Amino acid sequence: MKHKPAQTPLLTPLLTPMDIAFAEAEKAAERGEVPVGAVVTDKAGNIVAQAGNRTRELNDPTAHAELLAVRAACAKIGSERLPDHHLYVTLEPCAMCAATISFARIDRLYYGAGDTKMGAVENGPNFFTQPTCHHAPEVYEGIGEAKSVELLKTFFKERRG
Repeated sequence: MKHKPAQTPLLTPLLTPMDIAFAEAEKAAERGEVPVGAVVTDKAGNIVAQAGNRTRELNDPTAHAELLAVRAACAKIGSERLPDHHLYVTLEPCAMCAATISFARIDRLYYGAGDTKMGAVENGPNFFTQPTCHHAPEVYEGIGEAKSVELLKTFFKERRG
């Protein structure tokens, strides 16, 4: 009887929260939305909520990925505040999203590409450095930046022909 070698099970690499944010961004692009995705995790890294842009689908200018993910996380934990939570987003948040991050008291913000046109964290108004900002998270930029830039460039190139 011939023995077959033992098969090694296929290992699937663990997805990071930013990987999941990118998957949400890709789904948003498939829906015709600007490809931005966001994930909220608890301090231990467990995913609490995730979302992609839905402004066109919902006819709602506030339906940015960050806001949708924060709203879902708040609903899930039953609080308007998310201390000890982290937000991962593929693009630098705008002023509206930065304000939401501050109001929700999110501890850490990780984002991919900077946004020189609409960003409000490191670009534009630098929201978290303003004296009127009550809470500023720790900010980590450039996480998956090249992937985010490519996703956005491809999306807009296809739209503009």
